[in-house]
Amino acid sequence: MTAPRKRHAAELWLAGIRLLVLVGVALTAVGLAGYAAGWVWLTTALGPTAYLLLARSGTESSQLRTALLGHTTAIACGLACLAAFGLWSHPSVVETGHESLRQIGAQAVAVGLTLLGQTLLRVEHPPAAATALLITSGITRPGYPLFGLLAGLALLLVLVAVLARVPGGRSGSSGYAADTQMRWRDEGGRRHRRR
Repeated sequence: MTAPRKRHAAELWLAGIRLLVLVGVALTAVGLAGYAAGWVWLTTALGPTAYLLLARSGTESSQLRTALLGHTTAIACGLACLAAFGLWSHPSVVETGHESLRQIGAQAVAVGLTLLGQTLLRVEHPPAAATALLITSGITRPGYPLFGLLAGLALLLVLVAVLARVPGGRSGSSGYAADTQMRWRDEGGRRHRRR
């Protein structure tokens, strides 16, 4: 292995370990805060949000403003679709073991409206689509589950604002993305030399 390859491999390991620690700290803190409050604060949308904000710094989808607006749009669209489809007090998909036709419609419309809203606001935060699905599936229904999602998201955004300053990350890409880009360049160079 050449010296640049060894250096690159070491950088990948350091970037990966940094993410392991930072995401672990952030999600553990959110989970423990929810545990102390007696609510579920750690929802499925927070993992991808933490990844984007800590591993992909410098990209549009990884800005705090983008995450905040993206999730706010998703929450508004999810709640609007719950009301529009008459699902406000409908059992969640976890309770019933399947989705009703109204839930499927609400989920599809809520995600579509979330994407429309993000486009109009000129923000791009893909994990927000999961927030819209959590609400319209009834998993994060209005009341304590929704309050938990809001509290967990707020705490995560505060923690990430602090943790993102920990040195060792690559601006704009995770170690995996940088590794993939390097391989593509190498393969492209080999193909170009063959011609």
